Amino acid sequence: MLNLMYITNNPSLAQYAVQAGVNRIFVDLEILGKYERQGHKDTLISKHSIEDIAQVREAIPHADLLVRINPLHEGSQKEIELVLEHKPQMVMLPMYKTAAEVAQVASMINGRSDLIPLLETAEALECLEDVCQIKGVSELYVGLNDLHLALKLKFMFQLLADGTVEKISKVAKSHGKKFGFGGIARLDEGFLPAQYILGEHLRLQSNSVILSRTFHRQSDTVDELQNNVNFANEVNKLRQYECQIAEWTPAQVELNRLKLVAIVEDLIKDV
Repeated sequence: MLNLMYITNNPSLAQYAVQAGVNRIFVDLEILGKYERQGHKDTLISKHSIEDIAQVREAIPHADLLVRINPLHEGSQKEIELVLEHKPQMVMLPMYKTAAEVAQVASMINGRSDLIPLLETAEALECLEDVCQIKGVSELYVGLNDLHLALKLKFMFQLLADGTVEKISKVAKSHGKKFGFGGIARLDEGFLPAQYILGEHLRLQSNSVILSRTFHRQSDTVDELQNNVNFANEVNKLRQYECQIAEWTPAQVELNRLKLVAIVEDLIKDV
């Protein structure tokens, strides 16, 4: 089953999400350079802080906690030390361009947490093999939004349709690394319905996916998640569909891929 990831710095939401079937709570410290890259886009730029990590950790003592730090900078060692005080299972490094950057952060972590490089630059594609060989790297995650912007594509799911994500998956798996990508909305929602994306997660042997903002409707309270959004029911629907596609034949898996490619190609005609 996929590790479902929920981005929040709200301890109550984190606790409820875990109870509803979410595997990883994702606290997002990344801010450096993000406004310059995405300030004009309809994308989430979080305002999470180091202080939030302690509260979230306390709320979910037995669940996985992932913290995305800032790209490598002069204050990285201090930031990493502050993050590691709260014992996250995983630290995610965004916007790297060289294997040397990943190796430097891995050295700073020094085995105290798993490291997940977030592949979202054109340069990161070029050093993929080297990154997979760095001690401490447990998993790769593909950031479809920033990567499609870096490659000057029209739509982030072109990276699925054109085989880019498949190539990344094959390299990761060849080195025994886990792998995940993108975000997912509810079943039957989104420009590209979630069921087609789930089928690709199955085909590519993905291990993880982020629940998108549309999935949880950017809820601010547990009451909203329970009563307005029916979050637990929607997670259960995803899980049920995962069980269904696990029984697909190879022909069904390929048919899903072809449908996804056709939808993406149709979408980018109008962009």
